[in-house]
Amino acid sequence: MPTPSMEDYLEKIYQLVEKKGYARAADIADALEVNPSSVTKMIQKLDKDDYLIYERYRGLILTDKGKKVGKKLVERHYVLEEFLRIIGVDDEERVYRDVEGIEHHLSPKSILAIETLVEFLKDHDEIKKMLDDYRKNFEDK
Repeated sequence: MPTPSMEDYLEKIYQLVEKKGYARAADIADALEVNPSSVTKMIQKLDKDDYLIYERYRGLILTDKGKKVGKKLVERHYVLEEFLRIIGVDDEERVYRDVEGIEHHLSPKSILAIETLVEFLKDHDEIKKMLDDYRKNFEDK
């Protein structure tokens, strides 16, 4: 299992590759706001653990294992963002920071439960509206 730090890197690398078709160390450093030397060290660890293949000066590619984990991490992040928005967190910066704070601490079973609730509420607008109304009344107290 990757560490939380490894997960952050895999998630960002996966997103960069999906968006641009590649991920360079400089792009990763910029996206994660970390030192390029830290990126190089983490890339080497991810290479050693078979999440990616890294060739110095040539770049990196995700292995099937890395793609699978990266995709799962991006999906987990999206589910948690949707959940926070549905329950009324409407400041996008807060949503992002909160997800970054909690995503590594929830079990797959908890993520699945949240995803089920998110999908249920998306499919049942009347219940989501009831939740919105309840929240507004609750906030007014």
